[in-house]
Amino acid sequence: MKKKVIWIFGYSKSTKMIADSLNKNEFTVNIIDQNEDNYKNAIKDEYISYKIDITDDDELEKLNIHESDILVCIMDDEHLNVFLTLSLRSICPTNEIISISHSIYATQKLKMAGANKVIDIYQVSANRIHNIFSKPVATKLLDNFISTNHNISFREIRVLENSFIDGEIIENIDFSVYNIIMIGMVDLEIGDHFIFSTTNINHKIDADDIIVCLGKDSDLDYFENILKESIS
Repeated sequence: MKKKVIWIFGYSKSTKMIADSLNKNEFTVNIIDQNEDNYKNAIKDEYISYKIDITDDDELEKLNIHESDILVCIMDDEHLNVFLTLSLRSICPTNEIISISHSIYATQKLKMAGANKVIDIYQVSANRIHNIFSKPVATKLLDNFISTNHNISFREIRVLENSFIDGEIIENIDFSVYNIIMIGMVDLEIGDHFIFSTTNINHKIDADDIIVCLGKDSDLDYFENILKESIS
């Protein structure tokens, strides 16, 4: 069986985790980065690697990307990630482009730039749990991104009376500021069943409601402390 070729733009610890977990019998992984240290790290990790200026379309065109190849944009710089997605869509009009968003504000920009699928790490975990992610390659990339972060866990958090989220509408709270993802909640006003965030809940949070969040233990601890300190 012919291997699927994946071009990953941007090399970091997270990228390495994703690349390492892709089956080498199924995929040929090419790493592209403009940073000298990242490029050398990819070579050291035994990946086919190219050091180019990703803002230069001429250099991107020299990569010899085929129509069946999958392109993954995972640059740490969000503005650069959007620019790269736009450039690749212009150069590779029929290729599948998967972009990873580290901000809820970048997701729409990446879609407008031409990404077929945007993996928003602040939203998609709830979607994955709810089984709405369908594309196999994107699913595998997402699974590997999350599963390799072993210090990430779920936590039930009871809303404290008079804390800063007590009385707030759920969509008005930017949980990404605290590096956590809200998976869902139990809204006591409408019952005691769990509501996934994928159902587009838009309820007012009240004291003693329970929200379920995903994140690093340290970030979850910090968020809970902020809740306690905000009590007026």
